[in-house]
Amino acid sequence: MNTSALPAALADIVDDFQALDEAERLQLLLEFSRELPDPPARLQDHPELMEQVVECQSPLFLTIETEPADGGQPGAAPERVRLFFKAPPEAPTTRGFAGVLHEGLDGLSPAEILAVPDDMPDLLGLTRAITPLRMRGMTAMLGRIKRKVAALPQHG
Repeated sequence: MNTSALPAALADIVDDFQALDEAERLQLLLEFSRELPDPPARLQDHPELMEQVVECQSPLFLTIETEPADGGQPGAAPERVRLFFKAPPEAPTTRGFAGVLHEGLDGLSPAEILAVPDDMPDLLGLTRAITPLRMRGMTAMLGRIKRKVAALPQHG
C-alpha cells in the first residue's frame, strides 16, 4: 500500500504494521496502548475539557491544543497541533489506536493533519483481526481530530 500521502511519522508506523503478520500487528497495537501518554493534570482533572468519541466501544476522550512552531516569532512557520487522549488501561485496542494517532500526528501542522486520508486506519492491516465496530472507532478518532483541526482559527 502507498504511504507517500502520509506524514513521515505516520507513514513509518503504517510501514511497521504492514511488515508484520496479523498476530504481530495486534502485539504492536498493544505496544502503542502502553506508550500512550496520559493527558496533563489540567486535562486529567477536567474531563469537560475533552471530547468523548462516542463511536469508540470504550470511553475515549480527546482534545487538541496548538502551540507556535518556533517560539512564537511573528510571521513564523504555522503552529503545531498537540493531541491529548484519555482512555482506560482496560481498553487496550482503543488505547492502541489512540497511541498510533498520537505518535503519528502529534506536533504536526494543521495542514499536515488535514491531509491525512480518512481511510488511514485501514492501512494498518487490522481489518481482519479487529471487529468492524472497533475499526469504525479508530476512523471516528481520526475524523474527530481532523474536524477539531479544521475548526481552528486560520493563521498566517
